[in-house]
Amino acid sequence: MTTIPRKGRLKIFLGYAPGVGKTYQMLDEGEELRRKGMDVVIGYFEPHGRKDTIAKTEGMEFIPRRNVEYRGAILEEMDLAGILRRKSQVCLVDELAHTNVPGSEQAKRWEDVQMLLDAGINVLTSLNVQHLESLNDQIWQMTGVRVRETLPDWVVDQADEIVVVDVTPRALRHRLERGVVYSHDKAEKALENFFTEQNLCALRGVAMRYVAHEIEEKLLVEEAHKSATESSAHADHEAALRKERLLICIDERPSAAAMLIRRGRRVADYLRADCIAVYVSPDAGLAHLSQDERDAVEKHLGFGRNLRIDTNVIEGRDVAVTLVQFARAHQATQILMGRSASNGGKRRRGGSTLQRVVRLAQDIEITIVAERRR
Repeated sequence: MTTIPRKGRLKIFLGYAPGVGKTYQMLDEGEELRRKGMDVVIGYFEPHGRKDTIAKTEGMEFIPRRNVEYRGAILEEMDLAGILRRKSQVCLVDELAHTNVPGSEQAKRWEDVQMLLDAGINVLTSLNVQHLESLNDQIWQMTGVRVRETLPDWVVDQADEIVVVDVTPRALRHRLERGVVYSHDKAEKALENFFTEQNLCALRGVAMRYVAHEIEEKLLVEEAHKSATESSAHADHEAALRKERLLICIDERPSAAAMLIRRGRRVADYLRADCIAVYVSPDAGLAHLSQDERDAVEKHLGFGRNLRIDTNVIEGRDVAVTLVQFARAHQATQILMGRSASNGGKRRRGGSTLQRVVRLAQDIEITIVAERRR
């Protein structure tokens, strides 16, 4: 009889900013597991010159990094193949949202971690909340910094355990002032920009709310599962909850569509709803669009799929009618549309696309999402 190897467990040390101590606590736990007799290795560790953190690695086994040539330079990356060959019980992987050097087998480090988990290796990893894709616009609005390295929320949702690593914003700023987080020159610039007390307080609040929601979600799922086994009425209630569906109507505008998809994913997660994204086209092949517009739509659809959103190109010459018919056929309870639908693009007799959708779908909630600018 062939046994299927058990999938590894994922534990994330989550912080609201660099320097709160995520890597330190990850290493501390790895050291404790090693003392208990478990086979632990460090797959990737980013020291950032922090002496206390570097000291925590003493006596631990490192998997050597691999060298990757890119544009004439030699860069170092985590050696996924080496870790899989080593097959330890636990692997420590720093900076989960990291983007791998172009040409690597996987584009992102979280994809490497998925392969370790599939191989049955338990992973401890670190992450800052601003790297969650659905929060990208919110973080930009709060801090003025557009985070470029992101990962889909579902990667974090699948974690078996999330540990919030927290210090007060004032204590974190004091660490920067003492040169514990960055060199003094870099720290001075950071204190004036991203690490203002206002930004840190806002980021800390986002992290706390996110984790509170994750805990509530897991408790609700556990309670629903327990109730479903005890009562068919509870099972029927859960079946009704699963019918909640959010429909995102995207267009070819680059920034607005991405923002709409992020917002839709976030709302769907909070409502525990199914999420669908559609682009309405007069032809299935998008031939009416310019090459740039076609590339933008395909990029948006790919972005939605990466966030585990069901994406569709639906054919129809009347956007409003086609969208509402699709919404009814798929039992959508809410439609998200960008503000451009109400004041731009082609207008038909009877009003804008948005106005006509509202009239045609009076029993469906319509949410208009404005394109935010700083």
